[in-house]
Amino acid sequence: MTQNRSVKKIIASALMGVAVTVSSACSPVNVLNTLVPANGYQLHADIAYGDLARQKLDVYQPKLKGQDLPVVVFFYGGSWDSGDKTDYKFAAEAFTSNGFITVIPDYRVYPEVLFPGFMADPASAAKWVKQNIQHYGGDPKRVFLVGHSAGAHIAVMLGLNTEYLAQVNLAPNDFSGVIGSAGPYDFLPLKSTRLKEIFGDETQQLKSQPIEFVSGANPPMLLLVGLKDGTVWPRNTFNLANKIKQAGGPVEVAEFPNYGHVDMAAKLAKPFRGGSRLLASMVEFMHKHQ
Repeated sequence: MTQNRSVKKIIASALMGVAVTVSSACSPVNVLNTLVPANGYQLHADIAYGDLARQKLDVYQPKLKGQDLPVVVFFYGGSWDSGDKTDYKFAAEAFTSNGFITVIPDYRVYPEVLFPGFMADPASAAKWVKQNIQHYGGDPKRVFLVGHSAGAHIAVMLGLNTEYLAQVNLAPNDFSGVIGSAGPYDFLPLKSTRLKEIFGDETQQLKSQPIEFVSGANPPMLLLVGLKDGTVWPRNTFNLANKIKQAGGPVEVAEFPNYGHVDMAAKLAKPFRGGSRLLASMVEFMHKHQ
């Protein structure tokens, strides 16, 4: 699904059962972010990690500042063809409220780049974090790669395929852990024309599958899955987790029986995370491995 449709579904899911009157002039993104408190962090916006227009990132720094805080690098989804870092303030607030500096980068997407081109920017953003986050109170030795949907594919691919981080003189185990939420990790065969355009011929398509790069040497990994996800089938998570376990690698799975695809992002938003274990599962994993 496109990022715009995805965000609209997040809003619809999040606002279900909540009485909110919204002007027709308000965008769904503005509605959700309006409901998220903005007094718990300081935003450092549009920091360049490269020379191109989409090579910018936002740093969210907890207001209760400290030094050597753990860091989340959050990669948003959008079917590898859309997305904007400003739409995910609700995710940044979720992590900053738990004491994590949060970095959300934009990255080039289709049609500007094809696979594997869209992997280069996230790797470069991760390198920027390792080199610069101490200036914002972050600990470069405690950085977690986190993503939802297509962003989970990116985060997990960085954690499994050493090629992309090696291009910026890093390795997967330079990071404390990887979290993927509702991610596509084993999604061949491709059915849509658009995905075939994004991922290329059969050789390239095989290289796009994180499950193909399991060695057992990955950093600690948490895979979160909504069992009612009809967009990215839960088998993606279970197939990958089983292969990592068989290879002797560190992996945990957190299942959410009543969650669909957008729930795996929407439940991070403060007004709707009550009673949800989604954020708590992420935070507990990071505390354990920081």
